[in-house]
Amino acid sequence: MQYIIKTIVPLLFLLIPFGVVAQSTYLPQGNKHQTLLNRLEILLQTNDDLNLNTVKPFSRKIAVRIAESADSIQKANGNLLSKVDEYNLRSLLMNNSEWVTGTDTSDFYSKKSLWNTFYKTKANLLEVNVKDFFFTVNPVFQQQLSVENEEHSDDQLFVNTKGLAVRGLIAKKIGFSAYMTDNQERAPLFVQDRIIAFNAVPGNGFYKVFKKTATDYIDARGSINFTAAKYLDFQFGYDKNFIGNGYRSLFLSDFGNSYLFLKINTRIWKFNYMNLFTELVPQTIGINAGNKTLDKKYVSMHHLSMDVAKWLNIGIFEGVVFGRRNHFEFSYLNPVIFLRLAEQQEGSSDNAFVGFDLKANIAKRVQLYGQLLLDELKVGELKSGKGWWANKFGIQAGAKYINALGVKNLDLQGEINMVRPFTYSHFDSLANYTHYNQPMAHPLGANFVEAIGIVKYQPHPKWTTSARLIVWKQGTDTAGSNFGTDIFKAYTTRSGDYGYKLPTGPRSTGINAQVLVSYEVKENLFLEASALIRNLKTSIAEVPERKTAVISAGIRMNMFRREYDY
Repeated sequence: MQYIIKTIVPLLFLLIPFGVVAQSTYLPQGNKHQTLLNRLEILLQTNDDLNLNTVKPFSRKIAVRIAESADSIQKANGNLLSKVDEYNLRSLLMNNSEWVTGTDTSDFYSKKSLWNTFYKTKANLLEVNVKDFFFTVNPVFQQQLSVENEEHSDDQLFVNTKGLAVRGLIAKKIGFSAYMTDNQERAPLFVQDRIIAFNAVPGNGFYKVFKKTATDYIDARGSINFTAAKYLDFQFGYDKNFIGNGYRSLFLSDFGNSYLFLKINTRIWKFNYMNLFTELVPQTIGINAGNKTLDKKYVSMHHLSMDVAKWLNIGIFEGVVFGRRNHFEFSYLNPVIFLRLAEQQEGSSDNAFVGFDLKANIAKRVQLYGQLLLDELKVGELKSGKGWWANKFGIQAGAKYINALGVKNLDLQGEINMVRPFTYSHFDSLANYTHYNQPMAHPLGANFVEAIGIVKYQPHPKWTTSARLIVWKQGTDTAGSNFGTDIFKAYTTRSGDYGYKLPTGPRSTGINAQVLVSYEVKENLFLEASALIRNLKTSIAEVPERKTAVISAGIRMNMFRREYDY
C-alpha cells in the first residue's frame, strides 16, 4: 500500500483542480439514520440510489437526495411515511444540512445558542456554514455501567469513551472527516476471553491492559473524499467498509479493526462499481505490537451492483488477499480485470474469492436479500456428498418486513448464515482473510450455521426498542486437530480430505439474546438500558457450559452503541 500512497494518491491530487465536482462525506456505520434508510429502500421500492446501496457507508449527499425525494412524495399524497418516519427524516436532513436544497431549514436552528457560538444548530456543537466552506465539530462520548452474573466476574463492567468527530467541505468539492476516541472498557468475561485469545479488542486492534482486567485503546478514523468527472468518487482514508444488505456480511464486514484504504466508486445509470484497495496487518498473536513496526499484507476487491429490474438488484463480488509480505502486486490495481485471472497470470496462488448477492423489494413491505461466497468449489465433489475439505463457500439468506402486521414502525428481520469449514483460510497464514487478528467477514470465522432474528419498534420519535436473538452451531478445533473453524490456521494442518460436514468436529452451541430500550433526550444524545443473555456449551466433556447475563445502563452522544453480538 505504501506504493499506492507514493504513486497513485499524489497523482489524484494533481488531477483534483481539473476534474473535481461536488463531493460528500459519509454517514458513519451504525448511525441512527440507517434504520430510516433501510425502511425507505423498501417503501420507495424502485429508488436506484437506495437499490444500488450495497456498499456502505452511505454518502451524506445521496442520503439527503433520497430524504428530500421521500419528503416531496409525502407532501404530495401523505401515505408514504408515518409520523415517526417524518420525524426521523427531518433529523436526517438536520444532521446533513450542508446538502439540503429544497427544504425549509428554519427548525434546524436552536432557540438559544451558547455564547452565540456553540449549538447554534440543534445537531452540532460547532457549525460553520459559509460560502465555499462547511465545518462541524461534535463531542463524542459513551458512559455505560453493567452488572454481570457470571462466576469469577467480580469487577464492575464499564465502557468509558470520549473524543471528537469533525467533518467538512471545501467549495463542495473536497470532503473530509475525522473521528477519534479514547476508550477504557471492561467487557463481559466472554469478550475478555476473546481479547486474550485474539490479542485484539473486537472492532479495534492494539490495546493496553487497564486495571488488570480492562482494556485501554484508541479508535481513530478519517478520510478525504472528492469526485473526479461526474460519476467517479474517490475516498482515501483509515476506516471500515461493509458490503451487503444484512446484519452480517460474508464478503466484507465492519466487525474488525479499521484499515488504510483507497476506494474508487463509479455510479452511472443503473450500475454501481466499487474498487477497494486495502492495507492490512497479518497475525500479531503473541507479539507486543506496541513495540515494533508491524508487517503488512494487502487486499484488492471489486463489487458491481446492478438494478436488473426496478425492484431487483444483483451484485458480483471478487477479492484477493496478497500473500506477499510488505509488497503490493501492481497487477491487482487494474480496476476492471477479473482478479482470479490476474492471480493466475502472475503465477501465484493468492487467496481469491468470488461472490454474488441480491435483494428484492416486494409490495413496499418486504425485502429479500442474500449472498453466496465462493472460496473454492468443485461441483463433482459437491455432488458426491463425501464432504471434500476444499468445497469452501458461504451462504446468507434473509428477509426484512416493515410495518409488520399493520403496526407502524414495527420492523422484523430474519437472517441465516452458514459457512463451510476452511473458508477464508489459506495454506499461507499471511494470506488468510483476516486483519489484526480478527476476521474480515463473519466474527465466527468458518464452520458454522447461524440464525438471527431482530425486532425493532419505534412507537414514538424519542423512544426506540429492539430485541435481537442470535443462535449458532459451530465445530470446535481441538489442540491436536483442525476442523476448519479457526481461519488463522493453515488448511494444510487438516487431519484428512473428506468427511467435513457443516458443522464438523466437536460441536458448540451458542445463544446471544438482547433487549434494548433507548430514549433520545436531545438530538444525538441517548439514554439506554439493555439486558444481554449469552449461553455457550460444547460437546467436549472437559469444557464447562458458559452462562452469561449482563444488565447495562448508559448514555451516549454522537456515536454508535458498543455491541457484543457474537
